[in-house]
Amino acid sequence: MRDDDAVLSEEQRAELMARAVEEPAVHTPGVTTLYHYSEDGGLRRFAPHVPPTNPGHPPQVWAIDEAHSPLYWFPRDCPRISVWAYDAEQQAILTDVFETEASRVCAAEISWLDRVRSGHIYRYSFDAAGFRPWEEADGQYIADDVRYPTSVDRYDDLLALHIAAGVELRFTPRLGVLMDRMLASRLPFSFVRIRDASR
Repeated sequence: MRDDDAVLSEEQRAELMARAVEEPAVHTPGVTTLYHYSEDGGLRRFAPHVPPTNPGHPPQVWAIDEAHSPLYWFPRDCPRISVWAYDAEQQAILTDVFETEASRVCAAEISWLDRVRSGHIYRYSFDAAGFRPWEEADGQYIADDVRYPTSVDRYDDLLALHIAAGVELRFTPRLGVLMDRMLASRLPFSFVRIRDASR
């Protein structure tokens, strides 16, 4: 497939994004521990807040499950995109469209490679009992009151995190064509900090 074949029109892109929003979010049953990733290792309490990217949302504390954590193994401001498979049917599509044996692909811009390579993050762990599934995104959870982490771990090799989890990590000059392929595949996906991506 040539790159030009994967580029969607604005109308097609909007339609696929709207359809994705309507899909019910997937949450792994029986999750006991949730995580928050940050470049700040000095956080002691997590108070509800309104996310700057979603100012209409009520203040809450956000966390993510282990299966979806690769979305946050990047510097905070790094634009990144990801697509993944939950079952054999989706894996067949992922393998065909993205030419990979991995069950998840993450991608960022080449300009972020050095910052990913030299960056570090802290993983804050929480008891999942204080959270409920957020119905707008796979693997994400919310709480209405202050949450205190049960532990914090520092990771100094973000590339190694992806490798250990079997995530295929790609770097590309621009994310646009790959974003369109992810949308067109109808597979589960996530776009993070994409407003800051190169135009």
